[in-house]
Formats: sequence, C-alpha cells, structure tokens
Amino acid sequence: MIVLANDGITANAIRTLRDADITVLEARVSAEHLSKFINDNQVDVLLVRSATQVTKQLIDACPNLKIVGRGGIGMDNIDVDYAIDKGLYIINTPTASCKSVAELVFAHFFSLARFLHESNRLMPLEGDTQFDSLKKTFQNATELSGKTLGVIGMGNIGKEVIKLGISLGMKILAYNRTPKTETLEISFFDGQSLNFEIKSVNLDDVLKNADFISINTGKTEGYLIDYKELELMKDGVFIANTARGGVINEVALIDAIEHGNVAGAALDVFEKEPKPELEILMNPALSLSPHVGGNTIDAQNRIGEELAQQIINLKAQL
Repeated sequence: MIVLANDGITANAIRTLRDADITVLEARVSAEHLSKFINDNQVDVLLVRSATQVTKQLIDACPNLKIVGRGGIGMDNIDVDYAIDKGLYIINTPTASCKSVAELVFAHFFSLARFLHESNRLMPLEGDTQFDSLKKTFQNATELSGKTLGVIGMGNIGKEVIKLGISLGMKILAYNRTPKTETLEISFFDGQSLNFEIKSVNLDDVLKNADFISINTGKTEGYLIDYKELELMKDGVFIANTARGGVINEVALIDAIEHGNVAGAALDVFEKEPKPELEILMNPALSLSPHVGGNTIDAQNRIGEELAQQIINLKAQL
C-alpha cells in the first residue's frame, strides 16, 4: 500500500505506517499535478488537511485511489458523498485536535480580556516613552472567573471549551442546533474526576446573557451570527470564532465593535481566507491567528497516529 501525505504528517505516524509495510510519500503536490502524481506512483491512500481539495474531478481521475483521509474534523475540502458513492473509504480524526482548539479559544479570551493582543503590539513601540499612558489605557481589564461563557455548538470542540470554562469557574450556557444534554467529565492531576450535566438552551438565551461567546459549529449556510444576533448580545461581550469563516458576518462584527457593543473578538478563521480583509487585520479590538486551532505538536501527533491506525486497519480489509 502506498500513502501520499500531501499536506504533511508527523514523523511518528510515518514510522507507524512503515512498520506496517506501508510506503509513505511526503511530496507536496500542487492541485494541477496531483492526479498525475497519484496515478504515476500508484497511490492507494491520499491524506490531506485543509489545503488540498479532493474534488469529483480528482476522484474520477484517480480510479485506483482507495482511501481519502482528513487530518482533522471538518470535511469541507472533500467531496465526501461522491467519494463514498465511488467506493472510497473516508477517514478523519474528529477528536484529535479538540483540546488544542479549545485552548486557543481561551488563549484569545485571556488576551482580549487583559488587552495583551494590543499591549504586545504597542509596548515595543512606545513602552519606553509612554509606559504610564499605556498602563492607564489597559487598566480596565476583566477576569473570566465568575463570568458567563456562551458556547455555540456542543460538538467535540464545544464540549472541550465548556470543560475549560467550568475549570475556570465560569457559568455555562450552551446552544446546539439539535437540543441535547451532555454529561462532561473533568479529570484532575490526582486521579479524581467530576461530572457536570450541561443541557442546551436556545440561541437567544446564549446571546443575551453570555459575557464570552465561543463559536464552535460546523459549516453553516449563510451567517449564524449577523446584525440581528450581534444586537442581542450584552454590551461589552467578547466573541471567539475558531469554527469556520463565514459563520459570523465580519462587516457586522466590525460595526458592532465600532459602536461599542462588542468589546473585542478573536478570529482564527476568516471569510476571505487566506487573504483576510485589511479592515479585519488592522482593527485593534481583534485578536487574530492564521487558522491554527489544531496546530499543536500534541494534536498533530494524535492526528497522525489515529490516521495511521485507521489505514492499517483498512489495509487488512482491502
């Protein structure tokens, strides 16, 4: 069996696959040359992340392809239904990067709540001449403990966000498109654990009452958060979107920030990714990162190992 990891894979995963007598090709092949490379090298398994698009045309052009794997949760860049109809196996790693994304949400929230995103920009420029002025500028910070965390989407990532919020002493309001109740276990360093039952509420309750809102949904048709939803939010709210570009209307978000309704927002994903609007990039009330939610060493190792094990298991069936 031959595997092409077109968007990369960890060294541990490569060793695992090679130990199972599976050949791994680490080439990064452009879209226009991908089908030829797959056919010329008799590739059985194509592994991608978010960069490579697995379209109907690519699937049709590679009749010997047997497995398509996505390192991560979302499958937006793969024509899944068509691939399955063509007899391909589709695999992904729905939980491997959840903790990393959840931690990024709170990295942004802490940065926004304490103005770290802005002070880190200004201190190198003005710290030696405007120290007292900057200190005054950033004095109206806020704590997360005791505040209300609104989580939109109770999938695997949303549940990890909720668990971190509970650990910080936050009150939880969670919304899910399909109402649900989840029992979440939080484990501690000494082997103890506690269970918390979280029951979803309607979206308006989250928007009206949350001090911090984390968006953790899949791809949506149209905006989930638009002018109407932003108007419902408490003045001074902080928002984080690590879900998908296009879930929140960025123009409406900037408008809400400029009118003082939204205190700050964090974006890891963008409507016009990979070229976000300049208005987004330059706004001092935004804490930004370049779609790195699952990009930790820990998550990438888990992703690689999970994909490797799934491929090894499927190899026995093919």
